[in-house]
Amino acid sequence: MGGGVAGAIKRAGGPTIEKEALQRGPIRVGEATATNAGQLRARYVIHAPTMSLPAMSTDLKSVEKATRAALRVAKDLGLSSIAIPGMGTGVGGVPVDEAAETMIGTIRQHLSEGTTLKHIFLVSIDEALTDAFESLVR
Repeated sequence: MGGGVAGAIKRAGGPTIEKEALQRGPIRVGEATATNAGQLRARYVIHAPTMSLPAMSTDLKSVEKATRAALRVAKDLGLSSIAIPGMGTGVGGVPVDEAAETMIGTIRQHLSEGTTLKHIFLVSIDEALTDAFESLVR
């Protein structure tokens, strides 16, 4: 949990998140696990990788698998809300418009299958990704 979104979560939530994640790992692309949220104002952090080491890139199929895995864990936990960052768009190098389209499609499929989720927040600090998300949900 050194860089990108994972690093930001670790810095804001504290080292207990990473410690618990390491005890549960490694997890493969297409799998997800939940840990405590440390000092964050959340109950859980759901870890859903889009790439496996040592590879430092990913693809749209991995974005779809990671999104689906995170949503499945949220449903299994009975959560009513989840915040999901742009999967694979940082170090993974997936173009933001393609990642956004894949994620939104996966979320729509999940919703059509029934879920406990009432609120799904797509989060980004990248203006292009935010624009891509917004253009697809309008």
